[in-house]
Amino acid sequence: MSQIQAIHTAAEGDELQAQGRQFVTFTVGQDVFAVEMLPVQEIIRVPDVVQVPLTPPALNGLANLRGNVLPIICLRTLFNLETREVDDSTRAIVLNLGQPLGFVVDRVASVIMVEEEQIEPVTNVQATIDTQLLTGLLKQVAGHELVMILDFAALVRDSFCQNDVLQRAVAASAGLTLGSGEGEAEEETSDELQLVSFAVANQEYAITIEDVQEIVQVPEHIVSVPKAARHVRGVMTLRQRLLPLVSLREMFCLPGQATDERSRILVVNLAGTSVGIILDSVNEVLRVPASQLEPMPPMLARDQNLAEITGLCRLQDGKRLVSVISAERLLQHQAVQAALHATQEDQQVEEDNLEQEDSVDDEEQLVVFRLGNEEYGVPIDSVQEIVRVPDNLTHVPKAPGFVEGVMNLRGVVLPVIDQRRRFGLPSIEGNDRQRIMVFVINELRTGFIVDSVAEVLKISRSLIEPAPSLSSEQQRLFGRVANLAVHKRMIQLVEPRQLLAEQELDALARVA
Repeated sequence: MSQIQAIHTAAEGDELQAQGRQFVTFTVGQDVFAVEMLPVQEIIRVPDVVQVPLTPPALNGLANLRGNVLPIICLRTLFNLETREVDDSTRAIVLNLGQPLGFVVDRVASVIMVEEEQIEPVTNVQATIDTQLLTGLLKQVAGHELVMILDFAALVRDSFCQNDVLQRAVAASAGLTLGSGEGEAEEETSDELQLVSFAVANQEYAITIEDVQEIVQVPEHIVSVPKAARHVRGVMTLRQRLLPLVSLREMFCLPGQATDERSRILVVNLAGTSVGIILDSVNEVLRVPASQLEPMPPMLARDQNLAEITGLCRLQDGKRLVSVISAERLLQHQAVQAALHATQEDQQVEEDNLEQEDSVDDEEQLVVFRLGNEEYGVPIDSVQEIVRVPDNLTHVPKAPGFVEGVMNLRGVVLPVIDQRRRFGLPSIEGNDRQRIMVFVINELRTGFIVDSVAEVLKISRSLIEPAPSLSSEQQRLFGRVANLAVHKRMIQLVEPRQLLAEQELDALARVA
């Protein structure tokens, strides 16, 4: 789903938040894939294996997982990629496909909640993507434009089911037949904990997956809360609601650290109350027998600074220690309560202000973007979607000079224009903040590269006035301006239909 479509969807009601499916995203080589949470038994570090002679190269071997034989399959080898040494990021995703199978991936990225509207059926992309091993695509999730949903069952059938040697090896070692229900592993007992594990200051913690609403990236800008405790980083907007953010490092009196690309926000929800916990990184989903959860030692249990930690899991023969945090106790922490209280006040003030503005005057809803130090706005209804700039645009020979290139947008050739060049601004080097805003001008879909998309803003029409006439072209493009004097902001409003002249539209049509 595009960013603009997501804004519209979220605005239709918070009840959509309860709908969705959970996926685990992971990388193999340069590609990002996803698998639905349902068949995922656990995510583990790559275990030592016993190699089986005369088996396909993709089968690393057989591992012992708590007394059960687990075939370990390398996805890099299956995808004909160059093999690499196992490192700290490498993981094995254990799936139940009639029997447990471990698939080695380069890195497990995150656990995400995806709305049905973000799932693209595989039939819609057969023209441009080989869909034999896919069940669909996820749109605009986990910071990626498209994430492929891998069909592991089809992958196993395609790669192994015709190999008699593998069948005999797996059947003899595990007492199971690959891809069938015979000899299926016994169902997990109910006394098993499913935990989302994460790291803070090189220590590993976990929280039960039932209390995790979702995992999101840290936004570029966090709005600070005046007079808040140092644990409270501020607030962010998540699905049209304010979400308070607290730092687990500072709550646990650990050394501070700036967030980076690995940092994540774990959104914890309990009894309708949500709070975002800033973490160094999210590791994996663990399935741990309840018997392995040990209570806190009495001496540590009396320490008020450790009140949120309810138990310890000793994994890998005690070499790996995971502290389990109680969501209920976490939300009772004084810093979290202060953040929730401040956010509730801000939310109420914002809602009251919106109600007052709606009753006094009409509003316009704008998408605000930046070019250099200036802000521009376009009506939200004119924006079809907002997408990331691909690493490489395809350059079309003899295309008009103002065309930067073309890209494939879900099977449609999209001409892309550098908005800086259109506005006579100096060019800049491409970066991660740039976006392509897609408009339909005279029935022609066209993308314009901007430096960044700032926000979606509602502005009272009383604050919008005619722009001073400085030139005929300026007047045609920027006929109005929003003067937000209180915030010391001035936003030039762009008329999207005037972004291209008639002859330019004809030239673009030939390119497309």
